[in-house]
Amino acid sequence: MTLNEQDRRVLIEHRINQAEETIQDVHLLIDNDRTRSAINRIYYGMFYALLGLGLAYKFETSKHAQLIGWFNKEFIHTNQFDSKFGKIINKAFNRRTKSDYDSYVEFDKEIVEEMFSEMKEFIFEIKEHLLQRNKEPK
Repeated sequence: MTLNEQDRRVLIEHRINQAEETIQDVHLLIDNDRTRSAINRIYYGMFYALLGLGLAYKFETSKHAQLIGWFNKEFIHTNQFDSKFGKIINKAFNRRTKSDYDSYVEFDKEIVEEMFSEMKEFIFEIKEHLLQRNKEPK
């Protein structure tokens, strides 16, 4: 799919809004002791933010591992983002996969709350990067 710049900006904004809405979803899930669902939404909140970042750099994929690999290669290994953000998204992806596909997996509320905090920081950093990028002369 080829997007014009206006459509690309609208879609980036949509993905960031999705990520921010997911923060509210996670808050509700944690408050109601729905840790498995919270793990899923924590990961997807970060995934939506990464989709927005990918769109800004004209990298588009629906494949999770491919998007995370691109982020690690283009932003973590080049020190544009602190290496902890690569670890955060990889850990969230692995835990989400385990939670979704393995039987009888539960996560302690403390782990979920830590991941929630990391998720909010991750989304904030992506948003800040996009804001700074938009301020640069083209």
